[in-house]
Amino acid sequence: MLSQLKMLNKNTLSAAIAMTLFVSACGENSSSSSGEDYGVKAPVETGFDEGALITNLVDNVVTPTFETFVIKSTEQALLVDGYCVQEQALADGFVDQSDVDDAKSAAKLGWNSAMETWQQAEIMAMGPLLDNDSLLKNNIYSWPVVNSCAVDFDVVFFRGGVVNGAPYDITKRTSTRKGLAALEYLLFNDDLADSCESGSPEDWNNQSESYRKVARCEFATEVALDIANSANSLVTQWTATDGYAAMLKQAGNEGSEFITQHDAVNRISDAMFYLDSKTKDVKLAEPLGLFINECGSAPCPEDVESKYANQSASHIINNLLGFNRLLTGDEGSGFVDFLIDSNAQDIADTMSSDVQLALSDIQAYQQSLAITLAENPEQVIQTHAEIKKVTDQLKTDFINSLALELPITSAGDND
Repeated sequence: MLSQLKMLNKNTLSAAIAMTLFVSACGENSSSSSGEDYGVKAPVETGFDEGALITNLVDNVVTPTFETFVIKSTEQALLVDGYCVQEQALADGFVDQSDVDDAKSAAKLGWNSAMETWQQAEIMAMGPLLDNDSLLKNNIYSWPVVNSCAVDFDVVFFRGGVVNGAPYDITKRTSTRKGLAALEYLLFNDDLADSCESGSPEDWNNQSESYRKVARCEFATEVALDIANSANSLVTQWTATDGYAAMLKQAGNEGSEFITQHDAVNRISDAMFYLDSKTKDVKLAEPLGLFINECGSAPCPEDVESKYANQSASHIINNLLGFNRLLTGDEGSGFVDFLIDSNAQDIADTMSSDVQLALSDIQAYQQSLAITLAENPEQVIQTHAEIKKVTDQLKTDFINSLALELPITSAGDND
């Protein structure tokens, strides 16, 4: 089955990583076609070196995060395939259950590792991740839109090799049937019965336990391979000669869609609002019942992210870490420096402190977010409040101090 991994087998893993780094280097001195309004909008004069900010965040924060995801998704694909080899070997009577359990545990750890990086990348979604209604982003991770029943059907379709009268091709399947959410369901859900409320996949529940385990792991391998291919596509588009990274760094020059460097800075800041619209509102407020959820308006553990892997709290931690990396710039110029230069030292200090408080709060969880929500909802309410402090500053003092504009999704949002 390792032969199915094409460019992602062990012999070519180093080459794939090297190619990723080579493509990244090639894109540094490039440009692309300018927007139709190029030269019309007057630049915003700030006195701050916004070019240095853009270059540092692109080269030393965002690009390394995307490249790390390529490495981890590739490793994930290899581990999932290794688990499936053991599952098939057990069915054939060649290994013990303990061998399968060890391989599956390793595959789960591979998923956790890849997801940790992806949750930071979510805070950095720009360019290729948002093109075509976020198609590439959703192909990697479609949450909060998920459909385990659709995954069950595709297990059967993939096993049979045909769907709707045509050869099965995962690249043509909708995002809810693949990606990290589908892989989580396949690896962490031990219930072999389908999850469909009606219209089960044909003959699935009548098959033997061994048949269903092998069928699921075979599709999991295909899903993992598709994730790794999507990760490679992301880095290729991001770092290409005319890629989005170069477009950001060339802002203000002819050949970039960004008329001014300030426009490019604004585009980067837009990505940070994931912490508001998804982390705060969907990952916390909805399960808490602050918004309508599956339970009405009551705390609802069923609504948490990654309910099979129980990694919801870890995802929020990594959202905060990704946000903080853009805020601070890691070892280089970040938004904190921009705030300080704009006579907003107090805002820089407050936001930095509030992010650390939110991190400390959720890192102190002793149980999963779902269990904490059921047994101690006050603790989750506190987490929501801590993150809301950060996003309230983001939507007001941060934006105003740096003369930035709110993303369209946050305009008029006074929450």
